[in-house]
Amino acid sequence: MPDFHPHHTVPYPFPRDITIPQFILDSDTHPLRPSRLPGSKWLVDDVSGRAFGIEEIRERVERLARAIKERWGVGKGDVACLYSANDVDYPMVIWALHRLGAIVSCANPSYTHSELEYQLEATSSKLLFTSSASLSTALKAASSANLFPPSNIIVFSPVSPARTPAGEFATVQSLVDRGWDLVQNYTELRGPDVGDNIAFLSFSSGTTGLPKAIAIAHRNLIANVLQVAMHERLTERGLRGDDRFALPGDACMGVLPMYHIYGLVMNLHFVLFCGMTLVVCPKFNFKNMLESIVRHHITHLYIVPPQVVMLNPITKQYDLSHVRFAMVGAAPLSKEVTEKFKGMFPRMRMGQGYGMTETCTIVSKVRCRPPPYTESVQSRSFQLQFLFQQESVNGSAGVLIPDTIARIVKEDGSIANYNEPGELWVRGPQMALCYANNKKATEETFLPEGWVRTGDEALMTKEGNLFVVDRLKEILKVNGFQVAPAELEGHLIVHPYVQDAGVVGIADEYKGEMPLGFVVLEHSVSKRAQDPKEAETIRQELRKWVADNKVRYKHLDGGVEFVQAVPKNPSGKILRRLLRDQAEEVVRKRGEAGKTRAKL
Repeated sequence: MPDFHPHHTVPYPFPRDITIPQFILDSDTHPLRPSRLPGSKWLVDDVSGRAFGIEEIRERVERLARAIKERWGVGKGDVACLYSANDVDYPMVIWALHRLGAIVSCANPSYTHSELEYQLEATSSKLLFTSSASLSTALKAASSANLFPPSNIIVFSPVSPARTPAGEFATVQSLVDRGWDLVQNYTELRGPDVGDNIAFLSFSSGTTGLPKAIAIAHRNLIANVLQVAMHERLTERGLRGDDRFALPGDACMGVLPMYHIYGLVMNLHFVLFCGMTLVVCPKFNFKNMLESIVRHHITHLYIVPPQVVMLNPITKQYDLSHVRFAMVGAAPLSKEVTEKFKGMFPRMRMGQGYGMTETCTIVSKVRCRPPPYTESVQSRSFQLQFLFQQESVNGSAGVLIPDTIARIVKEDGSIANYNEPGELWVRGPQMALCYANNKKATEETFLPEGWVRTGDEALMTKEGNLFVVDRLKEILKVNGFQVAPAELEGHLIVHPYVQDAGVVGIADEYKGEMPLGFVVLEHSVSKRAQDPKEAETIRQELRKWVADNKVRYKHLDGGVEFVQAVPKNPSGKILRRLLRDQAEEVVRKRGEAGKTRAKL
């Protein structure tokens, strides 16, 4: 069986001679780039209403770059970490650092100090940009490892220097102000291979183990934006009105966190490339999001399954008729929930997509109502051949985007045919470079000839729809975020009550999965646990042990179960399939107990 190819093949050259800010901010005439309304805003702060057009963004990025260069001497290969919730200046800091040739590593603002410290050390970060709300954690993380002095920490929000008990900190605005007094003091990277430079060190747990830094080049993100632009036929002639994916004046909700690869690539860079206004929301709140959709006349939504599940009948209180498109990613969405979601927005076209950090986001994506015929589209430098079918099937992850090839590999190593499950391998120009400073993990996932092993079990239908049916890898998906069982197991084992531990996920309609811990107690503690009240106290103590040291989505919301042993193979590797079977039995018994209590 040959490899699976997209239904539309595009012999299009993806540029390697520009960086991300050169592509987004400086290139206005790309043949795939829709035109904007004159004077339209690019970024809008949902809280303050402050808006930025392209000229102000370019100036702000330039002044930031000059000030950062003057104060810290940042240059090619230096790493800066962004540890903050969404902020209207977040993308401008990224682009300023990229102008200098620096690498950006985005961190979850909910991280504990130890989790942030791990990322700072792993990336050898030189600077740390954070928010006022996260400043205390940022200080603790930086000082505990003696990574860099407090003077290397910059705060996003305040207009003037941030004054705290720990001292005074530079702010993004104060750097912009300083930049106005500076002449050009750096040389921007240019050349035929400048796009090969690393743009981001984004963290993912990969197929197994602790989080690893994924090296993403400038050309990877640029290619993915252009691939999706081709997939959505952004500048195809003959399309009118709602047949077009993006229209002049459209606006998109920027509620996905920008530190997450989905929010970073699709909800930020692709949306701006499409000519839309991005309304930047610092934090997700369901009611606030509905109000913002109405206030800003939002037309496009990029969201995750937990947000879909929350869309209940209260939405009928709002006029959301202008919402034309929604994409759901980061975790699978059931067919039933999809149908319910569509029913609330009869005008809206929606579907799912599939990707991962290792693929710089999108591999497959729903089609935006293509016409049922074949047609050719020509421009001055390329020819596109499209073979269109029906809109992607509910429950599928859409169809392969242009220049992406998939392979389904069965357990015996043979290549699967249509409708046969196996591990999904993918190849394309958007594939990341490697796991930074981790040769072993790189060799396991980034294979010769450009293939990336996803660790997900999938199948492909003859119609071209990709269905992700299960995760072969150990990683859990909680609220769309990756959770490595090994990380939680390692943390549980150092607790004095615990002799051994294993963690798997249990299904949850809202979160997708919840971590459930199987714990082997130390002998003396095990005796105490024979008393039901003592057992519950120990469970709560272990859950608190995780909650006090890990970000919210890593908490043991699935509970803690005591076992005599964690199943392992002769080499000591946890047999997760057996643990999952035990987890299913735990869920079944809980359900039966719940029914019994209801009867009483």
